[in-house]
Amino acid sequence: MTAKPAAAAARSTVHGYPRQGPNRELKKAIEGYWKGRVSTAALEETARDLRRSNWQQLAEAGIHEVPTGDFSYYDHVLDTSVMVGALPSRHRAAVEADALAGYFAMARGTQDVAPLEMTKWFDTNYHYLVPELGPGTVFTADSTKQVTELKEALALGHTARPVLVGPITYLLLAKPAPGVAPGFDPLTLLDRLLPVYAEVLADLRAAGADWVQLDEPALVQDRTPAELNAAERAYRDLGTLTDRPKLLVASYFDRLGEALPVLAKAPVDGLALDFTDAAAANLDALAAVGGLPGKRLVAGVVNGRNIWINDFEKSLTILGTLLGLADRVDVASSCSLLHVPLDSSAERDIDPQIHRWLAFARQKTSEIVTLARGLGEGTDTIAAELAANRADLASRAGSALTRDPAVRARVAGVTDTDGRRSQPYAERAVAQRAHLGLPLLPTTTIGSFPQTTELRTARADLRRGRIDTAAYEERIKAEIQEVIAFQEKTGIDVLVHGEPERNDMVQYFAEQLTGYLATQHGWVQSYGTRYVRPPILAGDISRPEPMTVRWTSYAQSLTGRPVKGMLTGPVTMLAWSFVRDDQPLGDTARQVALALRDEVNDLENAGSSVIQVDEPALRETLPLRSADHADYLAWATESFRLATSGVRPDTQIHTHMCYAEFGDIVQAIDDLDADVISLEAARSHMQVARELAEHGYPREAGPGVYDIHSPRIPGVSEAADLLRKGLQAIPAERLWVNPDCGLKTRDWPETRASLENLVAAAREVRSELPAS
Repeated sequence: MTAKPAAAAARSTVHGYPRQGPNRELKKAIEGYWKGRVSTAALEETARDLRRSNWQQLAEAGIHEVPTGDFSYYDHVLDTSVMVGALPSRHRAAVEADALAGYFAMARGTQDVAPLEMTKWFDTNYHYLVPELGPGTVFTADSTKQVTELKEALALGHTARPVLVGPITYLLLAKPAPGVAPGFDPLTLLDRLLPVYAEVLADLRAAGADWVQLDEPALVQDRTPAELNAAERAYRDLGTLTDRPKLLVASYFDRLGEALPVLAKAPVDGLALDFTDAAAANLDALAAVGGLPGKRLVAGVVNGRNIWINDFEKSLTILGTLLGLADRVDVASSCSLLHVPLDSSAERDIDPQIHRWLAFARQKTSEIVTLARGLGEGTDTIAAELAANRADLASRAGSALTRDPAVRARVAGVTDTDGRRSQPYAERAVAQRAHLGLPLLPTTTIGSFPQTTELRTARADLRRGRIDTAAYEERIKAEIQEVIAFQEKTGIDVLVHGEPERNDMVQYFAEQLTGYLATQHGWVQSYGTRYVRPPILAGDISRPEPMTVRWTSYAQSLTGRPVKGMLTGPVTMLAWSFVRDDQPLGDTARQVALALRDEVNDLENAGSSVIQVDEPALRETLPLRSADHADYLAWATESFRLATSGVRPDTQIHTHMCYAEFGDIVQAIDDLDADVISLEAARSHMQVARELAEHGYPREAGPGVYDIHSPRIPGVSEAADLLRKGLQAIPAERLWVNPDCGLKTRDWPETRASLENLVAAAREVRSELPAS
């Protein structure tokens, strides 16, 4: 097949690239800076080297146009707040005194000043810093970062396109600043914000930008007429500027829907759309508006969020259809590649059969280049690549590694009764209170305790053969003993064993389940300097043997207080993995749930009276369109109940969620039928407690009073004040006291002081309660 004449101009590009470097050089440099071991100049040099390396990799792969501005020391939304001058008043002096130190203070807080709230970037596991705005917000342009990085790329000879968060998405992601009325709508600030974007665009044009990309992923969500009108006004105003580069408006993660006609008519020069899972909907919508005559279309046909190889023939069919709908069609990833690991060729321990099915960021850039060449020069020029791709896809489709008949038979045999507790909550609660004998406002933690340098060293030594398993297990026992002794001395009511044996809350389980595989170098940014290695869910899931019983039982043997069994729930096991795309997610969730059900039952049989099954990703994985919510929430809540409903009434089931907007899923939280839920609440000032109360949530809840993603140590009065706010929404007999999340990323001095203050706050507020 030869290329159509209209395809001859096809080029390749990406929206963004992993920031960390092949050995997480950025993480190490930033954390060294925080500890005073790395100077500002040295950190900036590391950042320049990483940007230079990324652009070089992309250019050598054949990418025609590299992104700039996607690099970040912490978060690209925080970078946008700096770009538009939307600095919280409490941080402004710090930023003015030292821009970099002030930047990190906004992200992490200091002992004296709280950080910005953090939550999930749409339905991904990436966390962004929430802008704080109010009617008094004054925007001022600061394009230093964006211009500097563009000039760096241009000086190296690259064709470069700056990438910015668009004004509509920025405002829709923002929240009212502390002290501002909760009903304040940040979108009312649009007319103030647009001149600042205009100034930044002019600066970028003067610096040499031919194109600038404005990311508007918020427009793939359900939007009101007023919000769509705001988008129309924004891109009319920006599009009619005379002093600007060409504008490419990008939206991804789902179908653009009712926002597509708005952007198609806008006086901008191109659109970038997601043609992976949303391909059919976006194709239909483009055809319905008559395409994009005279405009550039950047077609995201390579999935930027998952790690499976592309289906070249399917993508080329989509691209061929698009040729008739735009003046120029370029080939790209569906979104930034920061959501996938860097390079699958670094993985030496993955089964070669499975390895050929994988594409990380570097492999995806090669796929994009191949597709652009096939589109622009004809498929004859990529005949060998097409043949290899067909063989790899066939290998996966026919592999026995992906299917286990016994697992599928067990899932098929699940009944409604399997997903229901034997007694309603009101009856269970009586049995649990009698069995556990806990005080009002019982204290607990979420699960993990600090992973010390000694512990990480021991794990690395075991992996490298420097110590044997017996020596490693003695180290684990010593850590558990220390954690249990500290909690007993501090006065915590329900203990945890601290999870010293666990590398990650998903990976640990994935390594013990069939159907999963782990990577050695597949790091992906979760937030700031926190990187995770999501396991790969390649086949049917089962549990060959108990995974947590040994260490939980050992911890329980050290104390007379209850020790929680700690598991990761089925939805989170999917959300924080690279999930298989060859069967419905609900089917995979049921497989994981049944494996966890076996573990829950074994924990109970071994003596665990309290078992926590964490589902922090329940809200994160909620589809971006409301029309898709009901189906997702049905299988998501069903899978949790399937995992947890096989226990006795007096066994208390906990769950945990953090760093997400919970108001949208309060009914789903109710439908989980957990006895106790702990939730992030410190940064959001107990918002979730109020949301639970408004819903009439009938069970027990622990809205967090200690923000563990900040180095701040909350004082007793601060934690007590948050508890009092919690009591305004949740009665004392149903209110728990706990941190926002696990303590793995904190150090021991912070943890000791913070938990001692937490217990003291609980005692103080408990003493204020009326005598029963």
